[in-house]
Parts: sequence; structure tokens; C-alpha cells
Amino acid sequence: MIYNVQIKVMPLKDLLDPQGKAVMGGLKNLGITTVSDVRVGKHITLAVEAASEEAAKQVAQDACQKLLANPVMEFFEIEMIN
Repeated sequence: MIYNVQIKVMPLKDLLDPQGKAVMGGLKNLGITTVSDVRVGKHITLAVEAASEEAAKQVAQDACQKLLANPVMEFFEIEMIN
């Protein structure tokens, strides 16, 4: 069976986010001054062939730990979707 998995990878809250700071500067340059913080991350969708939802989630977990997220600088969240 094919399971769809969404993964959100974001910078750790305690670390600076240079991309977020650049976007924040761009927003201010455009006159958008009501935004107080920007964090830029990655949204990844996987179509995983697995025997069960739990097995598909484990594949996503392995992919995040081995490739998709840097645990020193980022955290990730996995969500199964329909």
C-alpha cells in the first residue's frame, strides 16, 4: 500500500535563522511591518510503499534522521496524510 507522509523540517528555536532574517528584511522593505518573526524551513512529501502506516512512518523517520534533517540545527515533524 502507498502511504503519503508530510515532513516539516524547521531550524531549532534557539538557533539563528539567516533565511528567516533575510525574509524579515524583505518584508520590512516592502512596507509589511506587522510581522514580528520569520522562520524558514522545508516541507517534504513522501509517497511510501509499506505494509502498514507504522512501517511507512518508520521509513519517514529513518529518512529524516539519515538525510532530510540535520539534528544539530533542525527538528522535524512527521504527519501521515490521506
